[in-house]
Amino acid sequence: MKNTCLTLLLAAASLVATAQNKTATIDSLIRRSNRIGVFKGNVLVMDKDKVVYKAAIGYTDATEKQAVTNAYRFHIGSIAKEFNAMAIMMLKEQGKLNTDDKVSKYITGLPTWADKISIKNLLQYTSGLPNLKWGELTSDAEAMAALNAFNKLDFEPGTRYAYNNSNTLLQRQIIAKITGRSFADFVKEKMLKPCGMTNSIVDPTDEPLVAKSYNNDKVQSPMQYSITGWTAVTLDDFYKWEKALESFKLIGPQSTREILTPFAPGKQCGLGGGVMDGDKLTYHQHDGTALNYQALLTAYPAQGRTIILLTNNKQNTLYDVDHAIEAILDGKPYQQPKRSVLNDFAKQLDSLKGNEIIPWYNNLKSKYAAEYGFENESSLNMIGYYYKGKNRIDDAITVFDYNTQLFPQSGNVFDSLGDAYNAKGDKEKALLNYKRSVALDSTNEMGKKIIEGLEKK
Repeated sequence: MKNTCLTLLLAAASLVATAQNKTATIDSLIRRSNRIGVFKGNVLVMDKDKVVYKAAIGYTDATEKQAVTNAYRFHIGSIAKEFNAMAIMMLKEQGKLNTDDKVSKYITGLPTWADKISIKNLLQYTSGLPNLKWGELTSDAEAMAALNAFNKLDFEPGTRYAYNNSNTLLQRQIIAKITGRSFADFVKEKMLKPCGMTNSIVDPTDEPLVAKSYNNDKVQSPMQYSITGWTAVTLDDFYKWEKALESFKLIGPQSTREILTPFAPGKQCGLGGGVMDGDKLTYHQHDGTALNYQALLTAYPAQGRTIILLTNNKQNTLYDVDHAIEAILDGKPYQQPKRSVLNDFAKQLDSLKGNEIIPWYNNLKSKYAAEYGFENESSLNMIGYYYKGKNRIDDAITVFDYNTQLFPQSGNVFDSLGDAYNAKGDKEKALLNYKRSVALDSTNEMGKKIIEGLEKK
């Protein structure tokens, strides 16, 4: 018995030491990232449903005089669209709408295109609605008037994918119409309050404990909204939101699956990206950007693992930080985040033509090898997605393809190349690269789902 007790005590001590070592290593990672200017903000790392690391390591505004704390709220960009997607499904479960309903059933006075667009089209960004000039709009009324001025859609609803906030605007308008209250009030009363998110706020302006975003020149972004309904959260509240999603607190598994199912493999949907196994959520990831805010949440519910990164000083390095943290938690080697080529050279990237991109990149690499993350696949990967986001698909393919040559053993780079070919409509090459990705990385569950979807077509 004594020997058994001693063995158990030694095992417990070993686990504690391992946990402490992971905490110290993550802290070193975050502080180094902050020191070289690639991360300022708040971090929460949960593993096995326990806090491994939690820190606030940035500033409240562009003056960089006051340190941010864990009590501060941050904008989370497009992740806030989860609230309208969840609200739609809550109303569906209450029998107040159907996702096949057309927009015209709830919003009157719009052009005839409102008779063609379903709520499902809005959730999957397949409405064909034009992308408005959001920088010129200052209210929901102005945005609705701008939409009303369009008599023709960009494409027939349900036939193509185009990610833009016109879909978000109409979702929130429909929610307000059905509930008889503003979308913001619905979020506060029916979502934040039931989830215990007492410190979150919708559309903050000058309220206290709201981090203000700013760029590397210490120019602060004005707090303004082209449309309303953007929820800002603390670390703790964001974690509560994720746990509510995982436990189906607000909507059931079938509704969750519906807003996790994209129009086509690799596309965005209401909850960003994720995987369900039966009625269990097994993976969830969503990133968002607004002004100079960036946010990233990555969750593996079966492992009790959630990583949340919030920043008010965008550096385009959150995925690098996240990957390093995941590696540390798994006891694997990791790469230190470095400065982002995309963040510092976006204007040059905009001006380059397809055949100029790789020579320009290699020239930059020869000059600044130590300062930027050229040894990391994510440097080119982010540039590829930057071009993809601007609908420069061929340029994205050029970048992703070169990345597979530099990192031929990485499943992730082949996944990205498959994503670009998929966006181009080249099913054969998309499948080839997704399969290569899964062969290199058997844990790529999303890739497996995409392959399954493509092979059904």
